[in-house]
Amino acid sequence: MGILERFRLDGKSALVTGSASGLGAAIALALAEAGASVACHGNRRPADETSEQIRSLGRQSQSFAADLSKPDGADSLYATVSAAIGAPDILVNNAGMIDREAAENYDAQAWMTVLQVNLNSVFRLCQLAGRVMLGRRQGKIINIASLLSFQGGIRVPAYAASKGGVAQLTKAMANEWAERNVQVNAIAPGYFRTENTSALQKDEIRNRQILERIPAGRWGEPEDIAGAAVFLASPASNYITGEVLVVDGGWMSR
Repeated sequence: MGILERFRLDGKSALVTGSASGLGAAIALALAEAGASVACHGNRRPADETSEQIRSLGRQSQSFAADLSKPDGADSLYATVSAAIGAPDILVNNAGMIDREAAENYDAQAWMTVLQVNLNSVFRLCQLAGRVMLGRRQGKIINIASLLSFQGGIRVPAYAASKGGVAQLTKAMANEWAERNVQVNAIAPGYFRTENTSALQKDEIRNRQILERIPAGRWGEPEDIAGAAVFLASPASNYITGEVLVVDGGWMSR
């Protein structure tokens, strides 16, 4: 197999959570362009627009909705997707949320909701998909971590805790599953133009501070994450597992 062929995903199926817009939509489209059929998930509504874009490429796609803030959300999503298209070969846990508040005033329910979406549902989907992948002795799991998997952030204690957990969960599962040919990796995006960062983009001071630290001198665009996702989903990364790949325009090296 030539090197470019090793990046192909023909014949593979993928589930990308939180793919109605932003990074998730960009990842779903990239996987489809590489040859995969893609199940697109939205938390509040099906990711119909992303699925339509994928089908316009000549690839198969269906959209699904499931509320990952609910304890049974991950189980419901995985069961529905598996019944519709079969158990996916590739799982991308992209769905996430952020709630900004000073730590001393942070609401207990908000804490639980962020942890449920960003960490508990990630663990459960990894577990459900991983069982099938281990039986097949083949599979790819990509979790979306964050710069706050490494740093503490400001006014986002639940988000920082959850993304730190995602990084460690990725490594823990990678250790257990590598021998059975299931690779578990994470991507840690830097500052990207998405709904989650809209407040920062609109804050003149914070926007300037962020740009001053990024060596690339700009916010990331959703398409900037696509190559990393295809790489970690493809046979080209078969000997890479437990990695938290930073895609940040150089922020972490500053």
